[in-house]
Amino acid sequence: MDLTAGGARVASVARSERTGLFPAGTVLAGSVISLIGLTWDIQWHGDVGPDTFFTLPHLFLYSGSAISGLASLVVVLMTTAARRAGRQVDARVGGRAINVFGKVFAAPAGYLVTGTGAAMFLLYGLWDQWWHSLYGFDAVIDSPPHIGLLLSITLSIIGTVMVFAAAREHRWGALGVVGTLGVLIAFSTVTVLGLQQIDVDLVDVISVGIALLSVLLVSAGAGFWRRPGGAVRVAASLAVIQAITWWFSPWAAEAYAGAVGLPMRDYIDGVPAMPAMMPMALLPIAAVLEAVYLLSRRGWSAGRVSVLAGGIGGLLVGASMPIQNAIVYGAASVDWPVVFATGAVGAVFGLLGGFAGWRFGGMLGLLAPAKEDNAHA
Repeated sequence: MDLTAGGARVASVARSERTGLFPAGTVLAGSVISLIGLTWDIQWHGDVGPDTFFTLPHLFLYSGSAISGLASLVVVLMTTAARRAGRQVDARVGGRAINVFGKVFAAPAGYLVTGTGAAMFLLYGLWDQWWHSLYGFDAVIDSPPHIGLLLSITLSIIGTVMVFAAAREHRWGALGVVGTLGVLIAFSTVTVLGLQQIDVDLVDVISVGIALLSVLLVSAGAGFWRRPGGAVRVAASLAVIQAITWWFSPWAAEAYAGAVGLPMRDYIDGVPAMPAMMPMALLPIAAVLEAVYLLSRRGWSAGRVSVLAGGIGGLLVGASMPIQNAIVYGAASVDWPVVFATGAVGAVFGLLGGFAGWRFGGMLGLLAPAKEDNAHA
């Protein structure tokens, strides 16, 4: 089945290196603004308490998705107009165009996914408003509409990764994939809070979820890059995000509370809530994974090496998270049985993360037009 837009010739278009940079940067900016709003909002609920739906953190959260959605809509409309006018469509701008509603619209794959996620986010936002009107404004983070919101943002960011992957021949495209995967890992640490309803003795289920998704996304970076450094680059981008939000979240919550005349809670611990959930050891763990990937140069199958690397990564991330939590929150001691059990389960899920992540990275590489197509442009 041909999924590309009928009548649209793709890829063979000679454009400058900046073609597609502005819309790609706009959807990435939307994702970053949503990330700022989320880390601010979580800190606000912990340090200040109940609020209304119309707060500054919520404004950031929703405006970020709106920016990504509107940018995606503009690109889809421009691509549709180009197809109807018989002009060539550049597949480096968001990937190959896909027919939507028959042949009514022609949507580049990356922008179609980003726009769909943004639209879902706004719908879940309405549900969240209704939910808060029933249960109050200090509701838990893992409420159904909150999980829907987080999954919608996740879908939107996946689309942003696809947008940059389609432009991988440009330096900004490759760097954008790395940076956006870091943003996606940061968001995933909150999404896995939906697992806290699962009660398993000796196993920190949330840490296992963080191990699975962080290994999957770091492996995706390695699979996309296909040369040493991809995993480390993704982990480094998360480290930068963690450092900035570690400072920003508590400062923003206190400054905004002072500006609107609300007191801080008496029992706040001063720990940046969302940045504290991001795996601090991911950067050195990614370096270990890079060393394991070198086995493929000794004749090992790259696919099998990615599974082995994923298992090791899952073990290390899973075991490190309970230790990280104990240190950050000043626990009297580390619960070592939980560390070992969580590491073991994390290794099992890490095998899956390594397997799937490497292949997802390879699929991202297929979004870019073939070099021979460009050579004929």
